[in-house]
Parts: sequence; C-alpha cells; structure tokens
Amino acid sequence: MRNPAAILLAGGVGSRLNILVRQRAKPAVPFGGIYRIIDFTLSNIANSGITDVAVLTQYKPLSLMDHIGNGESWDLSGRTRRVKIFPPKTGEKDWDWYHGTADAVRQNISFVTSAKSDEIMILSGDHVYHMDYRLMVDFHRAKKARVTIATITVPWEETHQFGTAVTNNENRIVEWEEKSPRARSNLASMGIYVFDRDYLVALLTESKEADFGHHIIPMALGEGVVYAYPFNGYWRDVGTVQAYWDANMDLFDPASGIHPGSWRTMTNINAAGPAFDRPPVCVSSTGHVQRSIVSPGCTIRGTVVNCVLSPGVTIEQGARVSDSIIMHDCRIEKGAQVERSILDKEVAVGAGTTVGRGDPKTVNAAHPEHLYSGLTVIGKRTDIPPGITVGTNCIIYPLIPAEDFSGTNIGDGETVTGGYETT
Repeated sequence: MRNPAAILLAGGVGSRLNILVRQRAKPAVPFGGIYRIIDFTLSNIANSGITDVAVLTQYKPLSLMDHIGNGESWDLSGRTRRVKIFPPKTGEKDWDWYHGTADAVRQNISFVTSAKSDEIMILSGDHVYHMDYRLMVDFHRAKKARVTIATITVPWEETHQFGTAVTNNENRIVEWEEKSPRARSNLASMGIYVFDRDYLVALLTESKEADFGHHIIPMALGEGVVYAYPFNGYWRDVGTVQAYWDANMDLFDPASGIHPGSWRTMTNINAAGPAFDRPPVCVSSTGHVQRSIVSPGCTIRGTVVNCVLSPGVTIEQGARVSDSIIMHDCRIEKGAQVERSILDKEVAVGAGTTVGRGDPKTVNAAHPEHLYSGLTVIGKRTDIPPGITVGTNCIIYPLIPAEDFSGTNIGDGETVTGGYETT
C-alpha cells in the first residue's frame, strides 16, 4: 500500500511571536542556529518516505518559498517525488484568504483528489518534533479509522491552548473539546491528522466549515471513526516568544529529548546564501564559549554562555552574551552585555551597551501577553547605539537606525517602534 500524500499548513500569521514574524512567515523563523522551524516537519516527511507534498502558504510567504525551493534539500525533488507550494489564490473571483485550516485544504482540494494515495496527512509547519509518520499510518490502518489525530499529554494548565480528546480503552475518541478553559482531558491534539482521502473529500465538500479542530473533527466524531494516536517523544508548539526561547534552550539539556542531529533534520543551506560557505568558527585567545551552539562563520572574542548563535555572529572582546538567541550576522561590540534576549538577523549592539538586564516582573506594556518573563526581543537590522541600556521585557522594532535612539535608557517593559517612539 502506498505511503500517504501530505499537506503541510504553513500560512499562519503567528502573531504571538511578535516582531519575529513581522517580515516572515512563522515556519520560516530561524531555529537552533542553522535550521528554520519548518525544517522539522519537512524532515519528518522525508524520513518517513512520503514523496507527494503540498505546502500551503499565505502570510509573507517569500522567505519560506525561497527556503523550500524545489524540495531537493529534503530529497523531495525528482521524477517520482515532489513538493508543490500553493500560495493563496487572492484576487481571483470566488477566492479569498484562508479562513481556517479546513478552508485552506478545501481551497486546494484538487491536490487531494489527484493524490494516488488512499490517505492524506495534514501537518503543521510550526512545531518542533521528530516523528516517524509511518507508525501513525500503520496505527490508522490497524484501527480501520477514517480519521486519526496524533496526541500528546500536556500539563493541565496548558489544556486551554489545545484541542483535547477523551478516549476509550481502544484509543477511539469519544469526546472532543477545542481550547476549553475547563478541559476534561489533558490529551492534546498535536495538529497532525491522517484522513482517508475519500472521507476527507466528502467532509470538505459537504460542509463549508473552516477549521479542523473547531468544526471538522466534531462532525466526524459523531460517526465513531476518529482515533487518537499516542505520541511520547519531544514536541513543542513554538508559537509564542516564550515557547520559542524555551525550545532553543532545550537544545542544551540532553534529557530534554530534542536532538536535531540524530533526528536527521535537514535544511536548505543554500537559501539566501550558503550558511556553510563561511569560514570556520573562530574563538580567539580572549574568547570563551560555554554550553552554547556556535554556527559556521562566527567570531568569538568575548564570552558566550548558554546561547544559540546562527552563522556569521561576531562577539567582540569584552562583550558578554548569555541565555540568548542571536541570529545571522549580528554584531555585539566591545564591552556590550546581552542577557536573556532574542536578536533577529543583522542586529548591531553598540560598544558598552547593556541589553536585557532589569526587573523581569515589569511586563511589556504594549504586549503583556507576549513578553512577561524577562525576555527582550530586537528586530531585524536594528542598530542599537553605544553606551545605552535596554531593559528587560522590551521590544525594539526592525530596521531602526542608531540615530533614531535618544537618551541612555529604554526602560523595562517598553516598546520602541521607530524614531524612538516608545509605548
């Protein structure tokens, strides 16, 4: 029997990642130094032997499309294998932006009906995990299910963020709640589905409902054909600033279960310039690196502790960076101090500047739901001038030149939007 075809949903706005998605789609956000978030799902697809893949994009798709290319980085290019990118068909009569996950698949139903497989997998492009989908498909077939949902046990206090399932002793789902504030189960949906192809087509054509979790799954539940596939490995929804930082920090904990290398996680090293066509890492006699990931092309003359550095980062002499995620080609100049921060690509931190030090109890005033634990986020290509202090739980927007800053202090919880406008 054929392996399933796969539809990878990669169009979400990802607004809870704040300025990290201001200029890119959430699945295109860099992760772990050399990867992007979508690499984990694409690698799972490739390592599971799935060869027919549709990627549904929507929000700011260009960097994502460039990264995926023709799929050859994941061995998804050739006569018998393909990855096809479907941008939203805006501007055409009777079409609009996707209104939900099910609507996105419905608007591309031709891919489903033309698939030569008996099953269709629906996957998300914004989770970090490793799964052999073949085991889930085998479970689906053994149960004679029409729909199978991958599930994982989550802490009870997190259940309001997920669809949750109540199952019987055969793993059949008998009750379903979507993001309930008082969930009766902590068995959460991972956003990974296996559908019998013809059943999926029938559900989508007989209904105009927009979302799998809110609408399609409850419809199928009444027929007693929906099963929960239990998953016990590492999995994180990195859709918030806090979860994104936590998942990167998990890379330093051998017990966490995240191991991109042994998972055979692949990436496109040639997109936007080859990441590995850079000089080797250089740690000078004044440099010190502890418990960190340092990518090719980095130069370390200062101190780096508990950090993830993407390619091309420079840490000058006397600078110290700790507990931070520093993306491609950032520069931390002499004597600067950076703590518990996320710096997007090509950020410059001036000499003697301090970033991320302050009172973590002062949440971000503009986005208290995004930054509340002592993290500071600086947007792409912003230039922080020398000698100033940037507090904790701060947001500094992309593309702000040094001359737009005034004074010597950006207080805890402030947001800088440009022209040194703060909120």
